Amino acid sequence: MAREQRLAEVFVELADTLVEEFDVVDFLQTLTERCVELVDTDAAGLMLDDQRGNLQVVAYTDESARLLELFELQKEEGPCLDCFANGQVIANVDLAASRSRWPVFCGAALDVGFTFSHALPLRLRRQVVGALNLFTVEPRGLTEDHLAVAQGMADVATIGLLHERALRDQVVLAEQLQTALHSRIVIEQAKGVLSARAGISVGEAFARMRTHARRTGAQLTGVAEAVVTGTLHHAGLQAAMGTREDGA
Repeated sequence: MAREQRLAEVFVELADTLVEEFDVVDFLQTLTERCVELVDTDAAGLMLDDQRGNLQVVAYTDESARLLELFELQKEEGPCLDCFANGQVIANVDLAASRSRWPVFCGAALDVGFTFSHALPLRLRRQVVGALNLFTVEPRGLTEDHLAVAQGMADVATIGLLHERALRDQVVLAEQLQTALHSRIVIEQAKGVLSARAGISVGEAFARMRTHARRTGAQLTGVAEAVVTGTLHHAGLQAAMGTREDGA
């Protein structure tokens, strides 16, 4: 019952973000974090189509997931790419047993400590706008119940992104996705700057910026830009008390 209650709370949390001018990066970051929380996995990463035929990493729960997702894109090989291409779930991939299908990806995933992976499409009917990757350290698969939960959250993300398309034309949506990708670059820069200036980990730097944005009502990207330009110093950021270092 406790898990069912938490699941309901998470879907309400995600639905509450589907308002005009919602923060795409923060929304998708929350999605990946809640997937790891509610599904029996250890890390998650999310890729979006940039509307120019290319996938880009937009959200992830830790650095190993980010690097693996980038490696997958660079080598053009892996279950997430296949999932995006065909719009089908590719679940319970035993990485050690799947080297013949994705030799480079499986080797890299095993090297960073993952044993199983799962790829779920961000899909509405025939339209696929991205893919969600889940990784586990222990050699275990996901139940149908857990896969249904993860796909449900991926569907919520898809609805949120496509809702913007219903309100705006195709050009504006492309600009929105490009803005999300640009925002991620600025955030990565700010994490490094804040980490160096404050002597903290990049995970704690991200947590502080995110907490500051939520407490002040500012956009996460705006906070990151202020950190990079030096108009917002680490002394002005309140420590993210109670927030785990997720390395995002």
